[in-house]
Amino acid sequence: MTVTALIVAAGQGQRLGFGMPKQFLPIAGKPMLRWAVEALIHLPAVRSVRVVIGSGHQEAAVSALNGLEVGDFIQGGAERADSVRAGLAAIEGDAVLIHDAARPFCPPNLVDRLLAPLEFYEGAAPVLAIDDTLARIGDELDEPIDRAGLVRVQTPQAFRLDALRAAYDRWTGETPTDETTVIRGAGMRVAAVDGDPALDKITTAADFRRAEQWLVGRLTPRTGMGFDVHAFAGDGPIMLGGIAIPHARGLAGHSDADVVLHAITDALLGAAGLGDIGEHFPPSDPRWKGAPSSLFLEQAVALLRSRSAVIDHLDCTVIAEEPKIGPHRAAIRQRIAEIAGLSVDQVSIKATTTEGLGFTGRREGMAAQAVASIRVSSSA
Repeated sequence: MTVTALIVAAGQGQRLGFGMPKQFLPIAGKPMLRWAVEALIHLPAVRSVRVVIGSGHQEAAVSALNGLEVGDFIQGGAERADSVRAGLAAIEGDAVLIHDAARPFCPPNLVDRLLAPLEFYEGAAPVLAIDDTLARIGDELDEPIDRAGLVRVQTPQAFRLDALRAAYDRWTGETPTDETTVIRGAGMRVAAVDGDPALDKITTAADFRRAEQWLVGRLTPRTGMGFDVHAFAGDGPIMLGGIAIPHARGLAGHSDADVVLHAITDALLGAAGLGDIGEHFPPSDPRWKGAPSSLFLEQAVALLRSRSAVIDHLDCTVIAEEPKIGPHRAAIRQRIAEIAGLSVDQVSIKATTTEGLGFTGRREGMAAQAVASIRVSSSA
């Protein structure tokens, strides 16, 4: 089953009074939209993620999702249903996950629970029981409402893509609040699966504060360090941070000998307690002979995110007399951010020499040391 996640982020959201739509406001330093995308984009069951944005939101969306592969943004409409229709027209595949950017914390195992029923149902949605007393209100509290059998319906919601398209084509009612309404209106069936309080919608300023408090309580900061050395050998160029740097000599190594990416990969693995680069990519394995080191960093990042880790910052210092790093610093930062799925301001690259001392001072090779700051679940 090929699954596309469609994240609806086209609301204008000005009620909070912050001067921008709420999906672009930060939670713990990261835009809410980015949290929502990152929760789905690395899941094995999800082939691709597409984002529906509102008019005039292109620049904000590009900034929020820098480094993430979400394809071209889809232009949304005046109502949520209009945005979903636009998204459905722009995607392909067997199934679709419709998700709201205002629910940024999707637990990884929820997607599997949603997709499993699609063998027998046209759709599936996460639900939570209602524990509070319900009542109608006018000028004062009025009659209580029997809550037996009532649930709160959350997103993401999973659907067979062709079924949801057909249901929307037949929809003639008022603007629906979600897609389960559309599917059921077409006489199709929706399975209910266990939801999660983490999926509660963020609407008010108090909700933002609650989300940040939830993250603080859920995640523990960790720091990892990495160090790598390679000798000069053969002809250039040199690979540094995923960028080819012109130089008369190259670097010796089983892979492409990228000291920057090797040090950063080791720092990330160390921070997460996942061993070191040699354990995951041993030089004795012929698969890694001449391999681009971007593969090592990509897989390390995927390992961390499969454990719901959040990468906050990467800092690397290159130790060498030559080549000069300054002219290439911006390109290296950008490339590392792309590989790791981070924004550029989460990556720092510095350079220093050893004042002519040691093997780097004698221009025999290069070294790099890196520090990775991450947050992981306290149970990790």
